[in-house]
Amino acid sequence: MAELSRRKILISGGALGALGALGVATPAWSWSPSGSIAGAGAGADPRWVWDAEADPLVAALIDRGDVPLVNELLWDWNRNDQPLPAGLPADLRDFMEQARQLPTWADRVKLERAAQFNKSRGIYLNLLNGVGGGMLSTAIPKEARAVYYSKGGADMEDRVAKTSILGFAVGALNAYRPDGDCVVQAVKTRLVHAAVRHLLQQSPHWDGTIPISQEDMLVTWHTLPTFAMRRMRDWQVPMTTADTDAYLHVWQVTAHMLGIRDEYIPATWAAANAQSDQVLPRNMGPTPEGVILTDILLGQLAEQTSPGSISRPLVNALARYLVGDQVADWDKIRREPVWGPLISTVWPLLVKFREGLIPLPLVPETAWVIDEAARQYILFYLTKGKETKIVIPTMNRPE
Repeated sequence: MAELSRRKILISGGALGALGALGVATPAWSWSPSGSIAGAGAGADPRWVWDAEADPLVAALIDRGDVPLVNELLWDWNRNDQPLPAGLPADLRDFMEQARQLPTWADRVKLERAAQFNKSRGIYLNLLNGVGGGMLSTAIPKEARAVYYSKGGADMEDRVAKTSILGFAVGALNAYRPDGDCVVQAVKTRLVHAAVRHLLQQSPHWDGTIPISQEDMLVTWHTLPTFAMRRMRDWQVPMTTADTDAYLHVWQVTAHMLGIRDEYIPATWAAANAQSDQVLPRNMGPTPEGVILTDILLGQLAEQTSPGSISRPLVNALARYLVGDQVADWDKIRREPVWGPLISTVWPLLVKFREGLIPLPLVPETAWVIDEAARQYILFYLTKGKETKIVIPTMNRPE
């Protein structure tokens, strides 16, 4: 990947300055733990809370040189019901046996209903979580910088693949069944987060703060289920309350499995929206790293859809439509004068057609080009996600 260029820094700097002091004059934490799945809590500002169980453990694994062996042993740990492999360090085994347990409040009936909801609304959810969430992540300064300067930032195809693995696991029909792998991928991701917290503080490019706080994880969480639910409501996708509650529940369980404290996990969509409205504005904005990562991601998607064709303008327009103009401007996603208006006009018609609300003759021919682009977007994430496995890093981005 090309290093940060002076031009990229300059084109991002103006918007960054206009935003003000990102993270400098942010309001105090005011979201009440009474709105959480726990129903109570200390109410501590999640910006200053990390993972007290995983962080010292993984730091010790790295410092002892145990990570290569651990990665080798965990490579074939693939199912929720699979025993942990023999030979793991005792402290890691003890942690993982506890971390792999579902919370006592997990509801199997809701998890099964969520699986069916993911199946019936898959094209929307994969597009919004995979591509929309990806574009939003590059407009989160802390996340963009953490990705860029960690080991994964040097190989974005691999980074996309590993990020996609967890998302696909959450959306699978057997996500939390014994033969599924959502527990496995969540626990592995929790270990990776702890490793990045330890390693990035040693990078000469890092500001010395501890990355991936509880608030940072909540911000990312809201770019997935909360963002997806809001956009589907914008598109007027028919959904029952039971289905939307189940979809929230599978992501509540996943948040817990990733190490987010129960006192921060929203109990309802109203609580989720309120929390999102507090944490997203103070954590989003442009960075030169985010601009570069966005360009790489969209370039990969364009290459995936149709090399050498008009696909990049179409990809730009679809990404802008998903995340809106402000985020797209922060990410420096080009405005496309032809495809942009077309997508905003025909996508709602495609949704209505898929939901049986309007007949085929009312859907314009150009809609199917956009529909195919959306499918290729999803295919990119699906195929990349199956090419690798989540492993604990031992280094930052190579210089």
